[in-house]
Amino acid sequence: MKANFRKPLAALGFAALLFTACGGDDSSSTATEAPASSEAPSSEAPSTDAPASDVSALDTNGDGVVQFALAIPGPANDGAYYQALVDGVKAFTTSNGLPDPIIVDKIEADKAATAMDDLAQQGVDVIAVGASEIAGPLADLTVKYPDIFWYCNCGAGFADLPGLAQTVDDSAQISYSAGYATGLLLKDAGNSKATFLGCCDLGFEKEAYLSFELGLKAVLPDAEFSYVKTGSYDYDFDNTAGATEAYNAAKAAGVGAVYPYLGGAHEPIVQLANADGIITMSAGSSTACDRTDLKYDIAVKFDGGDYILEALARIVAGTFKEGEKLVYNIGDNAGPGGSPGAVICNPTPEQQTAMDAIDASLAAGELAADLGAIKGQAYGG
Repeated sequence: MKANFRKPLAALGFAALLFTACGGDDSSSTATEAPASSEAPSSEAPSTDAPASDVSALDTNGDGVVQFALAIPGPANDGAYYQALVDGVKAFTTSNGLPDPIIVDKIEADKAATAMDDLAQQGVDVIAVGASEIAGPLADLTVKYPDIFWYCNCGAGFADLPGLAQTVDDSAQISYSAGYATGLLLKDAGNSKATFLGCCDLGFEKEAYLSFELGLKAVLPDAEFSYVKTGSYDYDFDNTAGATEAYNAAKAAGVGAVYPYLGGAHEPIVQLANADGIITMSAGSSTACDRTDLKYDIAVKFDGGDYILEALARIVAGTFKEGEKLVYNIGDNAGPGGSPGAVICNPTPEQQTAMDAIDASLAAGELAADLGAIKGQAYGG
């Protein structure tokens, strides 16, 4: 019954939700997690301009209301990884006159089962989970609540489940491009020092910072690079005090660029970098270059809001189904923000030419062996 009801429902109901929202999405976002290594099928089909349908078809519980819910481990307003998904879903609901999504944020992994079970009992039709770190209970919850459409922005990837649609990306590619872009800006600034501020040296962080360093040194072979832990426990990407201490130490050492690969602590570090004239970059947001309250030199794009928009487009087209993982690589269309990866906000012609060339190399798989070795190192493979 589930297979015969929910898949046609998605194809009918998400069309209006998607195509009105795509016109005005302003999502900003997140820090990507782990590699997009998946055996589940994925589709190369582009977004479709299918005619909009009645969003009431998403009313899976028949109560006359289409209700979205979000479960995220970090702050909903972090200006980085988690806010992207929040902004994307809010664009859907606002554009279609739907109720505001129910948002539960700052969910700890050991409390995720209870938090998401509580959400599922609130008459919701779609639950979007913001990261794989709290996805563990989904194996049970997707069975317990089969009529809810479950989606996970699982950057690190998660086990294939028949009742779960997932999007994942390739952090090694994205981070390499970020390091390469940073190298170009540092070279023109006459500096060769960069610092990567993270949480606690988790596997997906290692993949990101080792790939970043490789890209940086492709431009500046003698660059000085450092990774600094700022969290006080696993997944503590919100420790502003720890991040500020690490930033100040890097500043004192003459660093020219800082990558705040953080959640709630991201924007405070960007503000400090702006005040000190230090090169900085987003941690996920595809719209960072358009910000007027903060200045970003680079947008490192792995935007959860974009990802869900593109996922919905493919659901409408019938090319992305429950039980599948949609993998976003550099060169792929990942929603309104375009391809994942780094873009320099105000590049010189020479910088843009260099970025176009490295993106083409990444898309062609020319660095796959080196990046694969980094993934093995990061995850002990």
